[in-house]
Amino acid sequence: MQNTFFISEPALYAPGLDSLEDIKLWADNQKEISLEKTSPSLSYTDPLFRRRLSQLSKMTVEVVHNLIEKTNIGSDTKIVFVSFRGELAREFKINQSIIEDEMILPAGFSLSVFNAPVALATIACKLKAGYNCIFPSYDDFKDGLTCAASSILAGKQEKLIFVYGDELIPSQYENVTSIESKPPVAFACVLSNSRLENVNSFEYSISDISKNVYDFIRLHINKCYN
Repeated sequence: MQNTFFISEPALYAPGLDSLEDIKLWADNQKEISLEKTSPSLSYTDPLFRRRLSQLSKMTVEVVHNLIEKTNIGSDTKIVFVSFRGELAREFKINQSIIEDEMILPAGFSLSVFNAPVALATIACKLKAGYNCIFPSYDDFKDGLTCAASSILAGKQEKLIFVYGDELIPSQYENVTSIESKPPVAFACVLSNSRLENVNSFEYSISDISKNVYDFIRLHINKCYN
């Protein structure tokens, strides 16, 4: 069993970060992610496909698409999706519907499940190898990435697509969580057992990974672009 693995240069989407320069400034704590429901246009997908997607699903599709464009990774690559809150806004609406209308619409339910964003990404990007979903407790990103990388470290896989995403927390949750400290963001990268040839990648051990997802993304961006 190997002790280290490699993480590729990421694809990242967050409201208010409209360029690589913006992303670098955010990584240096000189710019903030906007607390908005802004989402990518997904102009490369069919309008009927993208019409009803949530912010989280659109961000997930976007970063997976952009990572594939950047790395040319094959469609037979497995994908692992990590999120702390999943389709939170849709789940809130379903709970509201149960209380107010005592019913759930099937279409709304099907897009609210935890695996919806990554399933939609595999459809949009024509990925064929399947996916896994991870829900780390206590917002512990290190646990999520450790679980995702375990097949690499154990020698079971050579590489996989890793995706993290969380959308803007609805204002109704302001009394129970700090929305400002958890801005919406999604990123994707390739985890591999050796350095990739066609894109920057950096070696990590599990002990290098922060529990805070924003701290990790900042660290990795600074490694990739400085």
